[in-house]
Amino acid sequence: MNTKRKLCGILIIAVIINAGILAQTKNDAIDAFNKAVSIMKAEPVSAIESFEACIKISDQVGDSAKDIRDKAVKVLPDLYYQKAYKIYSLDKKIQESLEVSKKGVKVAEKYNNSSSKEKFQKLIVQSYVGMGASYLKSNENEKALSEFDSALTISPNNTKIMLNKASTYQKMGNTAKFAETIDLCIEKSKADGDTAQAKKASNQALGYFRNAGAKANVANKLTDAIALLNSSFKYGTDKDVYYHLADVYNKQKNFSEAELNAQKGIEKDSASAPEAKARFYYQLAVAQSGKGETEDACSSFKKALYGQFLEPSKAQMTNLKCK
Repeated sequence: MNTKRKLCGILIIAVIINAGILAQTKNDAIDAFNKAVSIMKAEPVSAIESFEACIKISDQVGDSAKDIRDKAVKVLPDLYYQKAYKIYSLDKKIQESLEVSKKGVKVAEKYNNSSSKEKFQKLIVQSYVGMGASYLKSNENEKALSEFDSALTISPNNTKIMLNKASTYQKMGNTAKFAETIDLCIEKSKADGDTAQAKKASNQALGYFRNAGAKANVANKLTDAIALLNSSFKYGTDKDVYYHLADVYNKQKNFSEAELNAQKGIEKDSASAPEAKARFYYQLAVAQSGKGETEDACSSFKKALYGQFLEPSKAQMTNLKCK
């Protein structure tokens, strides 16, 4: 009997003590929340720990502190974002901002805050792109590709990142990967209705193949030059491409193709001044001469008597005994 009474007494005391602890703990949660709000008004980033402490205490209390917890949970992800953004934009510490953003994503996921998660992901993408651009500038191309790829894992349809990646391959001289990446960028841009981005990418591709073809021509890699120059037509037409093709074909003594491309260049450049068209007439004349069309060649060389083509044209006309 005495034993039962003692046991009951102990249980009663325990309940009273626990009730006191719970009540005190909830008060602590309230105090922590008020403290966090006060800190947040002065310096938002510094309030993160206080809100996390408030949430921890509220979780210990349970349902009675749910309202306090909900308020803290609503604020916390945005504080992480403010911290990450400050480090990124003001402190210019991209790597550190990236780490805070990654932690912010976990916080947003934990508390089912989809809007905050989206903001973090955008900042993470910015961070990866920023680091990629920095690596690209310092010629650390492989590192740049790694950062751009990391950004694309989060934003796989981002054509701006694709263009950055294509530019990296361009800098590396990796023609196959450049073409693959720029084509994907153009395809996606068109699918999105972003004609400006599609045109920008197409112009970059055209320029790449034109310039690469011209360099191959100078290096006397004529077969490579033709392949590169012809690849540019996939992205548009350019009068310079016709000139380079005419020059390459003349070197190969493929005078019919040289003549055809020189004529196309003249048509493309029809509105230009005579001196601007001199280069095309020179290539046309060389092709006509190679085909034995002396009279036509003499007429074309006369139209090429400008600038750097003046003396070569005179010499050719002398050889052909042009009137």
